[in-house]
Amino acid sequence: MKVYSTLQIGDYHTLHCEDDLIIKKISTNKMICAVMDGCSTAMDSHFASTLIGKLLRKIIVERGYRELYDKNSNLSLDKQLKEIIKSLFEEMVFLKKHLMLDEKELLSTLIILLYDRFQNKGIILSIGDGIVCINGKITEFDRDNKPDYLAYHLNKNFEEWYESLHQKIHFDHLDDVSIATDGILTFSQVKKTDFNESINCMEYLMTGLTEDETEEMLNKKIKKLEHHYGMKPTDDLALIRLIKK
Repeated sequence: MKVYSTLQIGDYHTLHCEDDLIIKKISTNKMICAVMDGCSTAMDSHFASTLIGKLLRKIIVERGYRELYDKNSNLSLDKQLKEIIKSLFEEMVFLKKHLMLDEKELLSTLIILLYDRFQNKGIILSIGDGIVCINGKITEFDRDNKPDYLAYHLNKNFEEWYESLHQKIHFDHLDDVSIATDGILTFSQVKKTDFNESINCMEYLMTGLTEDETEEMLNKKIKKLEHHYGMKPTDDLALIRLIKK
C-alpha cells in the first residue's frame, strides 16, 4: 500500500497553516491517519490542530506498546476507535484545565481513519467538516461552515457525546481511500496560464490516476494545478490518500 500526503497553506493565509495531519502505525497491521482544520475565526487556530496531532501521536504510541504486550486484545475497529477518541477527549480536558486554555484556543475539526491491513477493513470518523473519498465515492461533511468542534463538548459526558456522533463510515476493503480538510473545496484560479482547460481539483487529487508513485505524488499534483491550470487552494489544505497496489 502506498501512502501519500500533502499539507498546503491557503493562498488567502499569510502567517500560519491552520491545518495539520498525522500518519502513524499502531502495529504491523493497523494504522491511524488524521487531518485537522483549525478554526480561522478562533484564537491561534494553528495551535489547536497541531495540538490534536501531537496528542494523537502520543496516544497511538502508547496504544502500540499496549498491543505489543497484550496479545489477547480482539476489540472491533469501532471499539478501538472509540478508545482512541476517549483518550484524546480526556487529554484535551486535562490540558484545557492545566494550561487554563480558552475553548476558542482548542477549536479544530478532526477526520480520523483507522485501518486494519490484515482484515482489509477500516472506519472513518469526522468530527466537524471535511471530505472523505472511499474507493471513488466522495462524501462531503458540511455543516454550512459551522463545524461541531470536539472542544465544544469537553464539559459533557464522553459516552453520551460519542454515541451522538453520526459522521462515521465503515469500509470493508481499501483500494483508494482519501481524507481531506475542506480546503480541498477552495481551489480557485489565482493566475492566468497559457492553458484554457478546466479541471475538478478535488477529483484530480482524491481519485485521479497517476503513474507517479513517489511520496511527493500529491505535492506534484498541487504544483501542476498551480502552474498548468493556475489553480490554488485559498484555504489551508491537509490531505492523506491511501492506494492499494
